[in-house]
Amino acid sequence: MDPKKLEYFKNLLLEKKRQLIQEADRTFHQLESGGEHLSDLTDIASMESDLGFELRIRDRERKLIRKIDKALQKIEEGSYGICEACGEEIEEKRLLARPEATLCIRCKREQEQMEKLRGE
Repeated sequence: MDPKKLEYFKNLLLEKKRQLIQEADRTFHQLESGGEHLSDLTDIASMESDLGFELRIRDRERKLIRKIDKALQKIEEGSYGICEACGEEIEEKRLLARPEATLCIRCKREQEQMEKLRGE
């Protein structure tokens, strides 16, 4: 991949990471403020449900940040855009959709089929 494209993907990944961290900070500040003191059990249950949902989203985003960091490291090492399974180049269209992708579309489909067969 040429240096201009690598720089583009690096900036794309850094911006995506910045947005995820900003969302995590927002959630943290909401938790830190303690929210309202609710007396209605229905309101309390609803707030706890919303909080649980929000925390699950943040956990998924935390995992995505790790993938982004791995992709940024690959850019620095010169191995970005190479499929970890077959060693072929990952198509640029795929990287535009998922810049943190580590598998080409063919290997990703095979992985998903295997997961489906195992019932994951």
